[in-house]
Amino acid sequence: MSKTEKNLQDAFAGESQANRKYLAFAKKAEAEGFKQAAKLFRAAAASETIHAHNHLRELGVVKSTRENLMAAINGESYEFQNMYPRMIADAQAEENPGALRSFNLANAVEKIHAALYQKALDSLGRNADTEYYVCSVCGYTAEGAAPDECPVCGAKKQAFRKVE
Repeated sequence: MSKTEKNLQDAFAGESQANRKYLAFAKKAEAEGFKQAAKLFRAAAASETIHAHNHLRELGVVKSTRENLMAAINGESYEFQNMYPRMIADAQAEENPGALRSFNLANAVEKIHAALYQKALDSLGRNADTEYYVCSVCGYTAEGAAPDECPVCGAKKQAFRKVE
């Protein structure tokens, strides 16, 4: 890998993290009543997304939908089979209950994402219009309709947001 490719990967990671962080900052600013600061954070987050997408384009990461689904399945599978189990063990060893809960919730949901991607891959080109709902507490992704209660974290139906 060239230095430039490594730099593009690092830049993508940094821009992606900035996007997520700024969206979290916007949510907090909004909750505290600082609408203008929230708007600025959201604007900067949108800009960081553009930067990240530009870096991905230059890396040649975005391919056909079939290839992208396979990459997503591999990524999600790695997370729930390898990454999160190690992180869960570390959080248990360090007696960090907040991190342990966060890792366990994410780990459970990554399995669901991998299954949804596999289903989409298996039916690519012939799948019906399906609605998706995401739990705002744990990220559980429901297909078709929001459940009355999240099967991962127990949040009520009102915690689900329809994805457009």
